[in-house]
Amino acid sequence: MASDHLSTVLNALADPTRRGMLARLANGEATVTELAEPYDMSMAAISKHLKVLERAGLIEQGREAQYRPRKLNPEPLKEVDQWLEDYRQMWEARFDRLDHYLRHLQGKSDG
Repeated sequence: MASDHLSTVLNALADPTRRGMLARLANGEATVTELAEPYDMSMAAISKHLKVLERAGLIEQGREAQYRPRKLNPEPLKEVDQWLEDYRQMWEARFDRLDHYLRHLQGKSDG
């Protein structure tokens, strides 16, 4: 079931509008109107993007007087980071081997 949640989070992150909204929320809470401001789209479209982010658990809806500001929930991003860690370690090992090989070649050409 965890991989299904990971797919939901990755799907939410796949859209540049949603990533932009998350970037805005990284600076603090925002109303729907504030989140919609930089985008030339209907409030219905904005609402659909917010629902995708909420389903993925990336944002939460607060309650402040009459309006309901959204705020970032970074927990699902930890899941993505953990999934990427195996790949990060693989690439670092490959770069280390390449570095070792290039140093070996340099040593041969210096001699």
